[in-house]
Amino acid sequence: MTRTHDFTRYIGAFMVLLISSPIYAQDISPPSGDPAYISPDARLETLFNSGLALTESPAEGPDGMIYFSDITFSFAATEAGMEAGHIWRYNPKTGETAMFRSPSGMSNGLKFDAQDRLVAAEGADYGGRRMTRTDMKTGKSYIIAGQYEGQPFNSPNDLAIDEQGRVYFSDPRYVGHESLDQPIMAVYRIDPDGTIHRIITDASKPNGVVISPDQNTLYVVSNDNGSFDVGRITADIPTRKGQMALLAYDLHPDGSATFRKLLVDYLPEDGPDGLTVDVEGNLYIAERSLKRPGIAIRSPEGKELAFIPTVLPTNVGFGRGENSNTLYITAGTGLYRIKVMKQGYHLPR
Repeated sequence: MTRTHDFTRYIGAFMVLLISSPIYAQDISPPSGDPAYISPDARLETLFNSGLALTESPAEGPDGMIYFSDITFSFAATEAGMEAGHIWRYNPKTGETAMFRSPSGMSNGLKFDAQDRLVAAEGADYGGRRMTRTDMKTGKSYIIAGQYEGQPFNSPNDLAIDEQGRVYFSDPRYVGHESLDQPIMAVYRIDPDGTIHRIITDASKPNGVVISPDQNTLYVVSNDNGSFDVGRITADIPTRKGQMALLAYDLHPDGSATFRKLLVDYLPEDGPDGLTVDVEGNLYIAERSLKRPGIAIRSPEGKELAFIPTVLPTNVGFGRGENSNTLYITAGTGLYRIKVMKQGYHLPR
């Protein structure tokens, strides 16, 4: 059986479930919840659709463009060939989307640091399995984390940056033929001097990460789907989900983290993917339950305040300046936006 055939069977069963859910494709319900967070008149706007595999991690750059990853899984290869992953940039003023970088190293999470440099988590499946930083003025990219204890990472996924310039990133594995060289799926920290530390080992399968505006909490999503390569897992192969949860860790001044509380337990549904935070510390979480996919707005303690239905979402990010209350969303193979009532938190420039 070929990997392409595996993918066809897997995605076919997945789409049956998705289409039968109450929210699918063109029939998206309006947002609901406390109008202090989302207006009942707000509507999701479609900006772009690549039609490829999976968009991820929208982030506004210093040029006002919205950058986002397009993960082109190898098992989704067509007769035209295997695409090598891309980073797109969307222009909010013109509505045009153009290619920024290809190949992307199979980038997933993207963030801009306080110096307006693009930091990318590059995954597996013919990707870089590393963390890179791009100088947006020169276009040069630098590897800021390529190995830990002499071994490649599993598949860097998402990242957050604190006000000290330290980069935190998750390292699970959801897809990829490469060997698993790290003994655990963990969260790491890269210090400004280049040293790398493994700081969280008890988050099951960490995915999305974000830091609270007061710098005291590191939120980590655990999304343990029970496999390491969805391209080789077909619908007829039983798997068992692990922890599907939103976790809060105390973030200490030295950059270490200590587990504090499980805020939301999503089982038996799937857990979230990426997340972001507003200036008040509320969380905007890409929740991937097939029964209720969308962006949940939650308090710092995990209480749901409002909900924005979408197709199956992957990540979220706020605009800047006059667009600081615009929430950009990657979901399915598209890029979307919607106005919310709070302003997004960004690192001080």
